[in-house]
Amino acid sequence: MTNRELLLRALNNQEVERPPVSFWFHFVTEAEKTKGLERPELAEQSLRGHKRYFEGFHPDFVKIMSDGFFGYPQKGQTVKLDLGAETAGDLVKFQPVSAEHPWIQAQIAQVKKITALQKDTMYFYNIFNPATTLRRLTGLEALIGFFRADPQALADTLLRMAEGIAVQAQSVIKQGGADGIYLSAQNPDINRISDEEYRRYFSPADKIVLDAANGASETNILHICGSRGCRNHLAAWTGYKAKAYNWAVNVEGLSLAEGKKLFGGAAVIGGFANTAEDPIYRGPRKEIEDCTEKIIAETGKRGLILGADCTVPDDTPFEHFEWVREKAKTL
Repeated sequence: MTNRELLLRALNNQEVERPPVSFWFHFVTEAEKTKGLERPELAEQSLRGHKRYFEGFHPDFVKIMSDGFFGYPQKGQTVKLDLGAETAGDLVKFQPVSAEHPWIQAQIAQVKKITALQKDTMYFYNIFNPATTLRRLTGLEALIGFFRADPQALADTLLRMAEGIAVQAQSVIKQGGADGIYLSAQNPDINRISDEEYRRYFSPADKIVLDAANGASETNILHICGSRGCRNHLAAWTGYKAKAYNWAVNVEGLSLAEGKKLFGGAAVIGGFANTAEDPIYRGPRKEIEDCTEKIIAETGKRGLILGADCTVPDDTPFEHFEWVREKAKTL
């Protein structure tokens, strides 16, 4: 059975010989994550990183990291992506972009190269929802400030950005060859933005992106991001249609088995905590194997894909991932 066949069976809740396994990490520094157009050499750096990963582990599926393209183009600019907005009115700098924009074309070219590296494998391109994209450019406090000053102006900005990110999603699928997207979304701060406020002002933009991806592919993943301990009320995301769901089990305190019920029986991804203090990074082998056995025992094999809460440390040994897969084969 090929990687593609194995993953499709898992995504469709069919019987599998073992759950598919994949983990992911970045190939550029934090400061470089928005500099892909300004520094074209970062694309080659990311390509080499993906290639090393494939050679060292042969993942059952691939989350293509959008390293270098975490930002969003501002009006009249194609390279500089750092935001200089001071007031909510300055958010007019963010407008929809077309498929011909260099920011889109560079990503299509990158996805084509990466999807050619390992055959018979499914690829999902990492895309951030509009709120996370904007937060990365402004900082959390500025985003909260924009929201409190004029929530509708912020919502309108997110809708404009969503049009461009929707083009991004469809382009990497239809032209780049990705099988779907891995949409990373989160409430920026559940203590200051209620679920009701998020549904009213933020969700419409999210769903523009997800609907566009679902129109191009039936296999898209929703990642409800718990990076750096960010919490989400997971029930608030049940209206988001995806083929599989991934969230920070070890941050939210909601197991994969419980989440599978919450998301209507859809396939679920994850189970492993993802920091440098956790077994997937530090080992030892026995602890990684015990975690694997516990996740499978709790969740069952159907509709289960083994991975982590979020991105793992960049220098995680590849053999740790193989220990997960080898243990899964015996259960």
